[in-house]
Amino acid sequence: MTSKVYDSAATALEGVIKDGQTIAVGGFGLCGIPEALIEALRDSGVKDLTCISNNAGVDGFGLGLLLETRQVKKMIASYVGENKEFERQFLSGELEVELTPQGTLAEKLRAGGAGIPAFFTATGVGTQIAEGKEEREFDGRQYILERSLVADVALVKAQKADKAGNLMFNKTARNFNPDVATAGKVTIVEVEQLVETGELDPDQIHLPGIYVHRIVVNANPEKRIEKVTTKEQTN
Repeated sequence: MTSKVYDSAATALEGVIKDGQTIAVGGFGLCGIPEALIEALRDSGVKDLTCISNNAGVDGFGLGLLLETRQVKKMIASYVGENKEFERQFLSGELEVELTPQGTLAEKLRAGGAGIPAFFTATGVGTQIAEGKEEREFDGRQYILERSLVADVALVKAQKADKAGNLMFNKTARNFNPDVATAGKVTIVEVEQLVETGELDPDQIHLPGIYVHRIVVNANPEKRIEKVTTKEQTN
C-alpha cells in the first residue's frame, strides 16, 4: 500500500493544488487550523481560490496569510471576525464573500461529504440568505433549499493519526475538521503526532482513514491565542 505520509506540508500539496480550486479548511477562529498547510499553500503561489472555512483566521496568521497575498477570490464563511484585511477586501468589493449561517455551513459540508446534494433548512427564511433560493413549506413551517458543499481539496488539523489515516482530534479543535475532511475530494491532514497503524484505540477514533489521502506531521504548531483576556489579580 502506498504511504499516506509526506515529509513536509509543501510535498503533501504537490500535484494536488492548482489555480481556481475550491479549498475547504478546518478550524474555528485559530482553534484547530492546519497552519503549516496554509503556509505551504501560500508559498505555492496558487491563486483564484475559493476557500470554505468558518472564518479567515486573523491578520498575518491562518487564512489571513492568503488574503494578504490576494490568492483568495471568494470566501464561503460564517464570520468575518477579527480579520481587518478580510473586512477591508469585502467592503471594497475586492473579495467575493458568501456569508453562510454557521450551522448551515457545517451541514453543507457534512451533507456534501455524505453524497447529499442539497437539503432544506428553516435557517435564513425571511432574510437575505433566502434570496434566490427555492422555498417550501413542511408541516406549516417555511424552509429554504441549500446546496451542499464539496471541495477539490480539504485541509484538516488533527492531534493524532496512525499511518492509515485514522484521526483523533483534541477537544474543541475537532470543530469543523471532520466535516471538512469528508467533504474533500482529496483530504490532506496536518497532525501533531503520528503512530503506527493499530496503535489507536478503535473506540477513540473520530474519523476513519478512508477519508484521508495525505498526512504531514507538524509536531510543534504555534497554537496562537486569538484574543488574550486577562484579569487583574486581587488579594
